[in-house]
Amino acid sequence: RSSDLNATQRRFYFKDVKILIPKTWKPNNYNKRRHESYEKANVIIADFYVKYGDDPYTLQYGGCGQEGKYIHLTPNFLLNDKLIDIYGLQGRVFVHEWAHLRWGVFDEYNTERPFYISGKNKLKATRCSADVKGAMACDGKPCTEDECIKDPKTGDVKEGCAFLPEKNQRSEE
Repeated sequence: RSSDLNATQRRFYFKDVKILIPKTWKPNNYNKRRHESYEKANVIIADFYVKYGDDPYTLQYGGCGQEGKYIHLTPNFLLNDKLIDIYGLQGRVFVHEWAHLRWGVFDEYNTERPFYISGKNKLKATRCSADVKGAMACDGKPCTEDECIKDPKTGDVKEGCAFLPEKNQRSEE
């Protein structure tokens, strides 16, 4: 779709896409697969998992900057335009997930892991840009990053800690 190209501001596009047809489909005019396999796929379109529903997601085991395993999309996400109100345009969502897959980018709105430990062993809030300004809060009161760390080795944070971004700010493009 042209929306995919526009979502990246014309920075990249997919020159070659290979789609594996399920074995259950009747033979038509499909080329036989050569080296492609479901296990090696970058994008999997399959029924939803209970944990995620129709949420598009990228399976990532590694750290920031490490490539993910695959993108998972559901047929309902791709075919049901009513879901655009929830997730946004499919092309934009795909480009967002592609960044997770290829470049190991993490969500800037991660509620499961709202913090990470930086290379300098400092607690950092998960966010799109480190330029987002804000303050730490512990149980609703101002605190320091160090006061939030429960275990510096694992990056576990004490319950009740949050990063509160400043309300009025602009990010540079």
